[in-house]
Amino acid sequence: MSLFENKLAVVFGGGRDIGRAVSIDLAKNGAQVAFSYNSGGAEETLAAIKAAGGTGWAFKVDAMDTAAIRAFPAAAAKQAGKDISVLVNVVGGIVARKRMEEMDDAFWNQVFALNVTSTFAMVQASLPLMTDGGAIVNFSSQAGRDGGGGGAIAYSSSKGAIMAMTRGLAKELGARRIRANAVCAGMIATKFHDDFTKPEIRAKVAGATPLGREGKAEEVADLVTYLASGKSSFLNGDCIDINGGTLFS
Repeated sequence: MSLFENKLAVVFGGGRDIGRAVSIDLAKNGAQVAFSYNSGGAEETLAAIKAAGGTGWAFKVDAMDTAAIRAFPAAAAKQAGKDISVLVNVVGGIVARKRMEEMDDAFWNQVFALNVTSTFAMVQASLPLMTDGGAIVNFSSQAGRDGGGGGAIAYSSSKGAIMAMTRGLAKELGARRIRANAVCAGMIATKFHDDFTKPEIRAKVAGATPLGREGKAEEVADLVTYLASGKSSFLNGDCIDINGGTLFS
């Protein structure tokens, strides 16, 4: 029997990179996968899910629109004809690298809306539709541990908030046996770093990592699948590092 046979997994942000890898891996392990996307990548993710022998649905959702976010879980459950067993919140971003003196209120609020408010809205809207004994996996970051690189104060602060939210959810949802854990990824080869990290910085960080390289989206997906499955049944409120040995918490 597969890990998620006859179960619905909802992935908030599955159009590319880590979110796509998560969607595919959940499908490979038997889940029906409903994922959101915004700026593209839906067809590629759907094709990969189908190639893996799974069933998937794509929903266009703007992560800055809380009304659209709140509508997504109900639409996914209706499409699948069942309640949600697994919720994975991948959506997030740095927006831009700005030092403290360069930020204004609008920028700070934008980063927190993208990284924290979106996850809050997604979890709150999903909970009435989640099966008891389900699992939530949120995405924090190594930046939430160590403050991130230059110009990442807003981003790292928001990712620290995700860790605190995850721990609070673990306590609050225990009566329903819904577990909440978070992933704290280090440098993973994704569009995030293509856009916001200089190649020389990436090479330096990879070289300083004990394993001598960046991580892969598929490696993060393997961790998410584990945290979402019954194989991690006594892990709750944990924020798991995946960084090749760069940082120990």
